[in-house]
Amino acid sequence: RVLSLELNKDRDVERIHGSGINTLDIEPVEGRYMLSGGSDGVIVLYDLENLSRKPSYTCKALCSVGRSHPDVHRYSVETVQWYPHDTGMFTSSSFDKTLKIWDTNTLQPADVFHFEGTVYSHHMSPIATKHCLIAVGTKSPKVQLCDLKSGSCSHILQGHRQEVLAVSWSPRHEYVLATASADSRVKLWDVRRASGCLTTLDQHNGEKSKASSEAVNTAHNGRVNGLCYTNDGLHLLTIGTDDRMRLWNSSTGENTLVNYGKVCNESRKGLKFAISCGCNPEFAFVPYGSSIAVYTIFTGELITTLRGHYSTVDCCVFQPNFQELYSGSKDCNILAWIPALREPLPDDISEKSLPQQHLNPAYEDAWSSSDDEG
Repeated sequence: RVLSLELNKDRDVERIHGSGINTLDIEPVEGRYMLSGGSDGVIVLYDLENLSRKPSYTCKALCSVGRSHPDVHRYSVETVQWYPHDTGMFTSSSFDKTLKIWDTNTLQPADVFHFEGTVYSHHMSPIATKHCLIAVGTKSPKVQLCDLKSGSCSHILQGHRQEVLAVSWSPRHEYVLATASADSRVKLWDVRRASGCLTTLDQHNGEKSKASSEAVNTAHNGRVNGLCYTNDGLHLLTIGTDDRMRLWNSSTGENTLVNYGKVCNESRKGLKFAISCGCNPEFAFVPYGSSIAVYTIFTGELITTLRGHYSTVDCCVFQPNFQELYSGSKDCNILAWIPALREPLPDDISEKSLPQQHLNPAYEDAWSSSDDEG
């Protein structure tokens, strides 16, 4: 299905944003509601479900934190994320140096965390049961951990030398955090440990001579601004301004040396890319100018390029239930990329399937066999 992704002519996402879209997130509980954050501070909440049941439909915006909202972010929203366990809460962070915890039903902030510098990225663990920590990457080299339970910044991870552009909790180990910085480094931390840092990823796998001037491990030869775990947490994909993407074994820290070719990356801030879930093989969807490059993660092959936006693509998010992709761009549009429906082959029309030929295949119940359809 991913190999046949195309811009869907029958599905629109209601256009609300008056400026570029930096970040998207789909809630993991039902996979139905999507958040978007814009460079004007606006946040919009959409319902992706086709309530009309018509083949052509628009995903409606249910509500938004608009410019006139008293608690709207003053500057660009860089990250939005749903609370991983239910849709009653979501989080947003912004260049206005704040992280806000929102009550979805009232659209009021339940809590606000303030920082000394611009906030590039934040992330809540998708699996944590023993902690409620939000990792935050800001203009400061210190990684901040904010505790939802106490409402305070509980501790700080020190080790980076420049701003932290991307943060991501492991989907496998609830205390393990990956951080990417402008200092060319990617660090893995166990937030329970006093020293914190488990390892600093080394693109050369320790093979550079100790005598060389680069005695210190770097993941990229440039700013590292993109970071994403595979869904099983066994691998970590990073992107740097050296136009390289690298795949790491997250338990050993080893560079797997998969070659993706040149991955153009001109973003001055965090790059929000996505990894598929439940596909075989798994894919990476990487904003690439005004298009989206689709790579197979483990072979490095560039499978296809999705074109449809009029301007720079800043983010994309994968919807695993239907293997769909949504992308946001500076052109103010959110586009839906849906697997093309294959035409049934005339040769193998079986007797059983004849009565249903008039049905759009998208609405057939994929779980029932033809026998129990009355």
